[in-house]
Amino acid sequence: MQPPSRRTFLALGLLLTATACTTGPDRGAPAEARRPDPDEPLRRRAVTATDALLAAYDALPTAQLGPLRAEVAEHRAALARTLTPSTPPAPSATTPGATAPAPTATASPVTTTAELAALERRTAQAHLADLGAASPQLARLLASVAASAAVHATALGDTTPPAAPDSSPSATPSAALTPEAVTAFQGALNAEHAAIYGYGVVGAKLPDDQQRADARTAYADHQARRDAWQRLLTGVGATPGAAAAGYQLPFAVTDAAAATRLAAHIETRLTTVYADLVAAVPAQQRTAAADALREAALHARRWGAPRRAFPGIDDQATASPTPAPAPTPAPTPSATS
Repeated sequence: MQPPSRRTFLALGLLLTATACTTGPDRGAPAEARRPDPDEPLRRRAVTATDALLAAYDALPTAQLGPLRAEVAEHRAALARTLTPSTPPAPSATTPGATAPAPTATASPVTTTAELAALERRTAQAHLADLGAASPQLARLLASVAASAAVHATALGDTTPPAAPDSSPSATPSAALTPEAVTAFQGALNAEHAAIYGYGVVGAKLPDDQQRADARTAYADHQARRDAWQRLLTGVGATPGAAAAGYQLPFAVTDAAAATRLAAHIETRLTTVYADLVAAVPAQQRTAAADALREAALHARRWGAPRRAFPGIDDQATASPTPAPAPTPAPTPSATS
């Protein structure tokens, strides 16, 4: 994979230099000030599925599973935040022997880590199935929680992608895209242009081993997603944005360690791009955006980024894999060759 040639200076906000402004997992007005929540049935369904997952973790109480279980409890709290007090609270993640509300009667008891991994994947599928019916804010939360569940499933040994409704961008008639959605997809396309540039730098600094092979795979994945967004935009009569003349890296990349950090940084930033895209596009397009969010979260973990309970909607000061250093001049040929 050849890195890009000499580029002129350009900083593309979200991906390579600036942090994104985003809210927390699901913030809003106090519950007592809200009108009836049209998302309540979806929230209750998501909470029920999460309670079953918590019960499964409690059936396998090991120290190794503790951090994953704690993140699932965070999911439960965010999903239930606007529900009425009649919703049973989740069991404490720090109380030994605590049990969540029982799963449905048809659920099979979880007795192995492999079964727990499969349940994480099925829980992600359930969240994805409700994306189209949810409000934009809840859809964003569901997509983030589903991405986290996919990361959990992978950590537990299940790498099968969650099944979901057709996630191809072409599944939605282009005429259904609003001007706001077109703008959102243009932003995602710009982010992919920046990611492709960044992976050119990454691949040039990695030794010819599995990491470089992984970088090539990621490079090709981002090219494919760039092409998908270009086709979608062309289909609605918009002119897809071209790649910029250059992008400013967030830190100097002079060796393999820095290249790995840059790859983690790129993918972590992309989780924010795609979590926001879920909330910005029509319901029929949300699954494609959620798929991109999941893949970015998985790539970020593969490159060593910290696992997050809410990929893409964490506080950016803590979601970045490393403290963001001061911007540096655009790469020169010696930095990218």
